[in-house]
Amino acid sequence: MSELPKTFDPASIESRWYAHWEASGQFRPDRPNAEPWTIVNPPPNVTGSLHIGHALDNTLQDILTRHARLKGKDALWVVGTDHAGIATQMVVERQMGALSPPQKRNDFSREEFVAKVWDWKQESGGEITQQLRRLGCSMDWANERFTMDEGFSKAVLKVFVDLHKQGLLYRDKRLVNWDPGLGTAISDLEVETREIKGSFWHLRYPLADGSGFIEVATTRPETMLADMAVAVNASDERYTHLIGKQVKLPITGRLIPIIADDHADPELGSGAVKITPGHDFNDFEVGKRAGMAAGSMLNMLDAKARVVQVSDGLIPAELLGLTTAEARKTVVARLKDEGFLIAHVDKDGEEHDAEPRTIQTPYGDRSGVVIEPWLTDQWYVDAKTLAQPAIEAVRTGAIDIVPKTWEKTFFNWMENIQPWCVSRQLWWGHRIPAWFGPSKNELGALAQRPVVSTGTTHDAYKVGYDNPHAFVGVDQAEILQQAREFYGTDRKIIFSDDLLSDQTENNIVLSQDSDVLDTWFSSALWPFATLGWDGTQPPFALSEVEGQATSAAPATGASTSLSTNGEGAHRHGQLNGRYPNDVLISGFDILFFWNARMMMQGLHFMKDVPFRTLYLHGLVRAADGAKMSKSKGNVVNPLGLIDQYGADALRFFMAAMESQGRDIKMDQKRVEGYRNFATKLWNAARFAQANGIVASTTLEAPRADLAVNKWIIAETIATVQTVDLALADYRFDGAANAIYQFAWSRFCDWYLELIKPQMVGDERGVIDDESKAVAGWVLDQILVLLHPFMPFITEELWHAMADPAHPRDHDLIVAQWPMADARSLDPEASKEVDWLIRLVQEIRTARNELNVPPGARLPLHVRDANATTLARLERQAPALARLARVTHADGEATGGAAQVVVDEATFVLPLEGVIDLDSERARLTKAIAAAEKERDALSGRLGNASFVERAKPEAVEKAKADHADKAAEAARLQAALGRLG
Repeated sequence: MSELPKTFDPASIESRWYAHWEASGQFRPDRPNAEPWTIVNPPPNVTGSLHIGHALDNTLQDILTRHARLKGKDALWVVGTDHAGIATQMVVERQMGALSPPQKRNDFSREEFVAKVWDWKQESGGEITQQLRRLGCSMDWANERFTMDEGFSKAVLKVFVDLHKQGLLYRDKRLVNWDPGLGTAISDLEVETREIKGSFWHLRYPLADGSGFIEVATTRPETMLADMAVAVNASDERYTHLIGKQVKLPITGRLIPIIADDHADPELGSGAVKITPGHDFNDFEVGKRAGMAAGSMLNMLDAKARVVQVSDGLIPAELLGLTTAEARKTVVARLKDEGFLIAHVDKDGEEHDAEPRTIQTPYGDRSGVVIEPWLTDQWYVDAKTLAQPAIEAVRTGAIDIVPKTWEKTFFNWMENIQPWCVSRQLWWGHRIPAWFGPSKNELGALAQRPVVSTGTTHDAYKVGYDNPHAFVGVDQAEILQQAREFYGTDRKIIFSDDLLSDQTENNIVLSQDSDVLDTWFSSALWPFATLGWDGTQPPFALSEVEGQATSAAPATGASTSLSTNGEGAHRHGQLNGRYPNDVLISGFDILFFWNARMMMQGLHFMKDVPFRTLYLHGLVRAADGAKMSKSKGNVVNPLGLIDQYGADALRFFMAAMESQGRDIKMDQKRVEGYRNFATKLWNAARFAQANGIVASTTLEAPRADLAVNKWIIAETIATVQTVDLALADYRFDGAANAIYQFAWSRFCDWYLELIKPQMVGDERGVIDDESKAVAGWVLDQILVLLHPFMPFITEELWHAMADPAHPRDHDLIVAQWPMADARSLDPEASKEVDWLIRLVQEIRTARNELNVPPGARLPLHVRDANATTLARLERQAPALARLARVTHADGEATGGAAQVVVDEATFVLPLEGVIDLDSERARLTKAIAAAEKERDALSGRLGNASFVERAKPEAVEKAKADHADKAAEAARLQAALGRLG
């Protein structure tokens, strides 16, 4: 047993223990005869650094992983990082731009640039993996995955090709979120909506027959250059006679129809809506319903969001090349000059060009530029078809979503799912395995070799062909075979990369798509492509035959031996029992971007769910409930909290505050409080060491005759049961708080006090052997129960408490979870100690409230006590004398006295001569009046509708909390006054 330092210093133990666990292979799945248990981490971006959301997400995963390991399961936590196409490419390009002279991506070939990204990844990528180690995450680092590693990339290509062959992946022209700054399509998750002060313009569109006008309104007047219709509601009597007629657009002179569509709401504005299907998601759907083919929809912007000519050539030359902001000014000016702009009259009767409005405007979260809905050719997955098995899996309970409240949202989204755009216009990522050649119609008309694109602009795949045909395959050999079968010609088929070495005319040239796959496409395969699926690189030795030894057997011991629960080998399921994964933990914000897509891909390719349980946690918010953001300056750095309070304190805060369905408000004081909890446990272990208490040598509770020991054993078993049930239901807060209350209150505050020598009347200054054995056993159970939440301090104390005569032969991380065995409990002993604690608490409260000097010893009179209470008073007299500073006295108390009631008995504490009773009554009366005055004032404020409606929400919440505090204070003081009689 090594003596613990006086002061608990987290920094001195955390790095040491983590390095030991990792170096000794403690995180490896290495129990071939045990039941497998598997979880995969949501792979963080390789460019990322640990933020507070990561801290929550990974803490919860680690709790479950360590718990499964302690339960004797063959626990595997798959770890890896995402190649983060956009973010990583931006980082490297930014670094290149900072060189002297600065470099650009297009200064290099695609292959040269990608090589630079790999160099960056080797040198600087993966910082977050070191930070996850600081948090204590027990991941299988020996088999760390990367979404661009060889095995995983093979799986990604196979999935793309297979989906294409099955008709579930195709190329289509649709609207996407286009980031003009990055020059690529982006997902909804990468769009940040901001409230911008904008305008609402009302326009007058003339009817083509000259019979009048129809009024429309828009926040983007420049898009009228690509308008293709005006929509009205078929039920709107104002416009039914106009349906089928045409309007003649101002500026362009384009004739467009008036169509009927429910998108037009008669109650909003004029009831007529301008339709620009090439630049608005709702309008795109209206256009499709009206029979407009995507290829015929007008696109007035280029990849940089500058105005370009549309197919009918009607946009005036003066507008070409302008940005959307510049085009807006020009368009509005012309509309006004030509009499097509309807002035807005404000409340003061003044006219303005437009009505001021706050506009919800989409911005790229990385580029910071306005996102444009842009009509372009992209690759899409038929998400509607793939969604059906996932919907059924959740509906039948094959996948359990926790909390259940998210199921409604899940079904709503999945049942209305849109095609999934999976292509991105980047160089870094999984390049799409598609090659383009001429259509059969173009084949005979090719007069010369087409101009081969450099791949630096969007749609570069066209390589000069007007209507290219796509070939999809895992490699060029498969593509070449497809092309030969498709063309059926003797002409030579070559790839664009071979043009320099083969100058023969009349070749058929195939060029690979320059786009890469969206990272959500690859990460959707995470639950199975990380585990050696379909011949891809297996990450760990458990891919060997069942039962074959993989390495040294795990250590065993007396109180902490590894357990397989007597079930032997359990390798049910695929990938050696690792698929389905047991549980997935993630934030609710990626329910559709990642979780649902894993369900779709897993069910399609594995014919089984990817995980049995999906646990969705909330967000970590600022202390005032606001969302954390750099712009607000309210972001909390978890590494700073670890530096200040230790990883254990931060982890315990996350667990204790994680209540299903609720966000977490960051509270640094609570983190500090859990650091104090760790210190409390540290000091309890030092007390144990000083009194000869050592680690237990048995799994079962020691034999106990003393009531106090029977009581603490019962409390321990009850806590184990509570924690087991809470973790089974993913009630992290319930489990954490049960351990906290037991360790702090029951064990440290009460049990250690109760077993001091006076408890058994022993004046020799030593604790009896029975209590030593029980205390050592209970402390062992606390360390094991607490280990998933606070791994560092528990591992340190586990070894520090070892009996030199029975040294630990393994670490706590691979110990055995406590048994909730209630067979030997003594209910009467537990009731007696519970009674003792309640009595001491009541007496202490009375003394404190009445300002009784701490050193004063008081006689304790009892009225109406039954035989059981009197017997308890006699047995627990030494404890009451020491803990409450009272002595049981016979007879009735006289004079002023305090009274407390516990069960059927009234306990009386005479106070004559101990305190000034009249002064104490006056003090309490005055304090009651002050508390009630403040309580009533706050009640009045909260009853004022004007205050509740106009004040900031945090001010109202503070007033409610203050009112509750003052009400409780007044009640407490009133009870204290009542005790004086």
